[in-house]
Amino acid sequence: MGMTANEDAPGAFELMVMMRALNVESDRFAERFAALHRLHRTDLNALVVILDAARAGTPLTPGGLGTALNLSPPATTALIDRLEHAGHVERRRSATDRRKVEVTLNEQAAVLARRFFAPLGRHLTEAIEAFTAEERRLIGRFLESGIKATAAARAEAVAG
Repeated sequence: MGMTANEDAPGAFELMVMMRALNVESDRFAERFAALHRLHRTDLNALVVILDAARAGTPLTPGGLGTALNLSPPATTALIDRLEHAGHVERRRSATDRRKVEVTLNEQAAVLARRFFAPLGRHLTEAIEAFTAEERRLIGRFLESGIKATAAARAEAVAG
């Protein structure tokens, strides 16, 4: 008898091990960037949040940044101060509400991040484009459900 598609498919445990390995490799890559630019891991995470907000066209307040990183207001202020002192971010008055302050990545930091992360983007794009559109839809569903499951487990861990 021939093997069915399910018999040669990795099981849940194997996929979780592979996801963990991907996370470890991703962390190693990010840590290399952080080390090269003398950034704390939280600083790097903040730059990613700020970059993603800019890419989405969503203004990011210091409070929004703190919430995204699960930091207290004093820790968020210290973080922004460090990043501002290092020349990576600026605090600017909101163009729509002058009472609000937004945190923005300066152009030097954006160029630096794009240059460093370009090889990762290129290699991941090549890997992803090797899949058919249907396979990418399935991978997208898998990643979306994995993200939701991880967030649910985090919520349980916090509540427990």
